[in-house]
Amino acid sequence: MLKTIDRLMQFIKHSGISARQFDISIGAANGYTLRMNKNKASIGSDVIENIVRTYPQLNVVWLITGEGEMLKSEAEQELQDFEQLPVEKQKEIENIIENKIRERQEAELQSLLKEVTQEIKRRQS
Repeated sequence: MLKTIDRLMQFIKHSGISARQFDISIGAANGYTLRMNKNKASIGSDVIENIVRTYPQLNVVWLITGEGEMLKSEAEQELQDFEQLPVEKQKEIENIIENKIRERQEAELQSLLKEVTQEIKRRQS
């Protein structure tokens, strides 16, 4: 059965970087990843936090459990990006979305009303 370190090594290979480059990118000691892999040791939660911060495209559920896909879908990444925005920016975006939805609903209602009016006129003729 694969362990978290095995999946991490898969991700590093997929990313096309060396274990040393990976260690540097997450602020781990030189040789940390290779040492953990050699000993089939557990990765500390502080290291996992650094990995997730540095590589937001990595699916943390896959990393820890092996379930799902290695990389997040674009929709998941966009949602995460939205959630990392300041609250006032999130509210601004939500207001814009709500206004767009209202505009589309009004346009659809106007179109539907026009169709119904034409149907009534046809039936009266």
